[in-house]
Amino acid sequence: MLIESHRIAQLRSYLDPIATRFEQATFIQDDPISIPHGFEDPRDREIIGLFAALLAWGRRDIMLAKLGDLCERMDFRPADFISSYSIQKRDRIDGFVHRTFNSSDLEGLILSLQALTAKQTLESVFVAGATGDEPIKGGIQHLADQLFNHVPGQPARIRKHLARPSTGSACKRWNMYLRWMVRSGPVDMGLWKQIRTEDLILPLDVHSGTQARAVGLLSRKSNDWKAAIELTENCRALCALDPCKYDFALFGAGSAGETLDHII
Repeated sequence: MLIESHRIAQLRSYLDPIATRFEQATFIQDDPISIPHGFEDPRDREIIGLFAALLAWGRRDIMLAKLGDLCERMDFRPADFISSYSIQKRDRIDGFVHRTFNSSDLEGLILSLQALTAKQTLESVFVAGATGDEPIKGGIQHLADQLFNHVPGQPARIRKHLARPSTGSACKRWNMYLRWMVRSGPVDMGLWKQIRTEDLILPLDVHSGTQARAVGLLSRKSNDWKAAIELTENCRALCALDPCKYDFALFGAGSAGETLDHII
């Protein structure tokens, strides 16, 4: 359900200062985006950023420690580690686990990335699927399918780590990764130049969904792909060129223990 036109100015004046308050360099330190920010090479940022986004669940301190461990296992050169990975390096990743993601899942993803990025970037793979009226939906679906299908014999369990819009998932971690890669600012890195900021979909999970409903930006009860689209369309009404800036208001306030107020 789209917000009424008379409420747009109210919501914008309420949410813009909150988004600005959280979209600061200080946000980076305790967020998973701190992991790709620790690298200078765009290739490293693109690769380790994907791992950081896909593993961004659970207690934040534990998650960041696990990602730090992964960087160390990759000799702090993730792009080179992926491209040169072989069975002789399996001992480097053996024993890695974060919640339900284990070393077998890690190796499967590494092998897929190695094959997929041998002659192209993740951005180019994404762009190949980002066509039609729903470029982000198509791009996510294509990249996830390519990561699963590019290497024969990929363990089926890796599917649960690669959300796809076709299953109805909100694809929160994919959309967060895209925000990092596409948007520019004090937090996001703006590495991908072929995707428009205005096309991005807001990352939606239970916490941002609760905040979005509290402020009147979301009516759908389920936190699924349709809800992510509804939320994004309403945020586009507030800022057509950069709807995802409101992720900093919704997620930022929630992570700080603040509750947004309903706008009448």
